[in-house]
Amino acid sequence: MNLKPDSKVLIQGFSELISTTHIDQMKSYYGTNLVAGVDPGHGGIMAHNLPVFDLVEEVVSSFGTIDTTIISVHPYQVLDAALEAIAANISQIIIISPGVPPLDMVTLLRKTENHEILIVGPNSPGIIVPGKILLGIQPSEFYTPGNVSIVSRSSTLTYEVAWELTKSGLGQSISVSIGSDAIVGSSFSQWLQILDEDENTEAIVLVGQPGGESEEVAAKYISTAIDKPVVAYIAGRHAPPSKSWHHSGNFATVVKRDPDFGSVSTKLSTFSNAQIPVAQYPQQIPQLLIKAMKC
Repeated sequence: MNLKPDSKVLIQGFSELISTTHIDQMKSYYGTNLVAGVDPGHGGIMAHNLPVFDLVEEVVSSFGTIDTTIISVHPYQVLDAALEAIAANISQIIIISPGVPPLDMVTLLRKTENHEILIVGPNSPGIIVPGKILLGIQPSEFYTPGNVSIVSRSSTLTYEVAWELTKSGLGQSISVSIGSDAIVGSSFSQWLQILDEDENTEAIVLVGQPGGESEEVAAKYISTAIDKPVVAYIAGRHAPPSKSWHHSGNFATVVKRDPDFGSVSTKLSTFSNAQIPVAQYPQQIPQLLIKAMKC
């Protein structure tokens, strides 16, 4: 990963998903190096105080290697935008757009499986390294620099957990929302490995939600491969059993899995079997972390 303030950052697409406020916040957050935007058909203008180009390759020609692109286009245009970024050798792709067609994501993941390309999202607010760089639309006011990392499927819960940590005096080293669509780029397991190797991270908070089996896979991975303390929180504990979480719950229904597949109870049971502490509510996370870090 290259998540440093001097990393060159590009935005592909200006839509309602990313506002002037978000762009200004990124640019002002410790100098995040947002260099340009790409908006086909509008090249040559200025938007949000950024030069706009028609093609990603034009940005590379003008500014050199781009480290990260933030994709904010119509869901059906995400695949083309991501493939254009890959062709320009951009190795970090953050997809804010929600509702990307699953087959498009399968195509994208197949394209990247033999390359060192990190995809975050779709349906993700991005990444923040508190005190260093903001990539996306996470509200930076909830964060403070420290040594606890957050990896989450949710958007707003990520911010809530960060705020609970901040209020308790536990700063954060990095926070990433991997996205809550049915198929996402990078997994919990990939990020757990990254964070386990991160010298600035001493402990990890994992935030999950109903639907799919990514939390179950993560719990098993933590028990066998992660050395740092991990505390989990699973949202939806009190949601009605028949509730279908439209991001990932529907996917489980479509493929006709077991009725308990992806349920909160299954996830909690898996974490319990792996002896990973699970908070009942976000406010409990700091005390569980402090206890885990002392062990």
